[in-house]
Parts: sequence; structure tokens; C-alpha cells
Amino acid sequence: MADGPKPSSSVKLVLLGEAAVGKSSLVLRFVNNDFQENKEPTIGAAFLTQKCNLPTRTIKFEIWDTAGQERFASLAPMYYRNAQAALVVYDLTKPTSLVKAKHWVAELQRQASPGIVIALVGNKLDLTSDGEGVRSGGDGSGDADVAEGEESGDARKVTTLEAQSYAQEESLLFFETSAKTGYNVTEVFTAIANAIPETSLKTTRGSNQAQGRTGDEQQRVNLNANSAGAKDGCAC
Repeated sequence: MADGPKPSSSVKLVLLGEAAVGKSSLVLRFVNNDFQENKEPTIGAAFLTQKCNLPTRTIKFEIWDTAGQERFASLAPMYYRNAQAALVVYDLTKPTSLVKAKHWVAELQRQASPGIVIALVGNKLDLTSDGEGVRSGGDGSGDADVAEGEESGDARKVTTLEAQSYAQEESLLFFETSAKTGYNVTEVFTAIANAIPETSLKTTRGSNQAQGRTGDEQQRVNLNANSAGAKDGCAC
């Protein structure tokens, strides 16, 4: 159906949020369509890339997955500087993680690039009473046997209404996801790609812009050595 190569644009995206809310798991699901039950905490930040095909162009996400531990918080501006998009993640089973997410949203609104697209993402939907409904996975490839036996329990501590109302007040994109099943993960990144104004996208042909180095080059300047290994297959 395509009559020729679509223009390609690089987008710097940063993930922020409290430790253990599932930031790295969301990225791993998006990039590799994989989930690791006991993933090691991120140290500093990890860098991965993934392409998302839109009808009119290809978006190459350059993803900075930042550590959630408080001792790394002072490094965050290094990663969200010049970012065009941000995922601010909280844990649906942990109210304090939404408080922290609101802190990050306020900081981004105050210090990040004007016009940055921010998505508020409530992760771990598989642990809630809605878990039964997400087992098919948001991308159609979820694990059918995930969390069997959890369907009758509900660990949700943050209501959809509370978080969604806040997101609307602050003009944020809003999603509830499960990195474990894949539910809504691709949809988050696709929505972000669609929300970025065409005027803020720079078309890249052959050469990369300053933030568009290869994964190997970026990892050499990265503070983290435990990145999961980026690849460029399209997950959208």
C-alpha cells in the first residue's frame, strides 16, 4: 500500500517514576515484546530505541529509561532535557507512586521543553480486578495464561477516575497498562507518536541529529551498563 519510503523522525522520550513501578518492563515489552518477572533495578538510566510506523511517517523513539531510586533523582534533568515526550509511570497498587508521578509531571511542566508530550501511565493492571479483561494483551499477543488465580483478587489502590481526572486537568495523555501481559503498551507509544506536532519533528535522512546517535554510541555515554539491548523492529 505504500508508494514510497515514508519520512522518518527521531523523538527523544524519557521515562520517569518511582522505583519498581515497571518503567523498564514497559520499555522491554515495547521494544522486545518480552517480560522479565524479576528484573534488576535500573542504575542511572538505560537507553533503547524502537520504531513506530504511523500512516504518514516513521517515528524512531530514542528512549531514556531513568532509575526510580531517590539517589538518582538529581540526574533526571540530564535525561529529560530536550525530550519531546515523557512517560510518567505509577503503580496502580501503590498510591504513593501517583504522588511521585505528580511531582515528576510538575517538574517537567516547569523545566522540560515547552510543548513536551506527557503521558501518565498506571502500570500493573494485571494485579487489579480488571486483570481478567487484559489477558488478551493490548497488542493481541498477551500471555493467555498470565496471572491465573489472581483474577478474583484486586490489589488496586488508585482508581481510574482519580488518575484520569488529574490527567485531564493537566492535559496529559492517560493509559492504564500491564507490562506483564502487554495490554495497552503499544497504544501508549502510538498515542505519543500521534500527539507530537509535525512542526516539532525533524526529518532524518541518512544522518542523525544530536540526540539520534546509534544505540552503541549512546550506551557509551550512558551511566548504565545493564541495558537490555536495543533493536529496531517495529512494535506498532
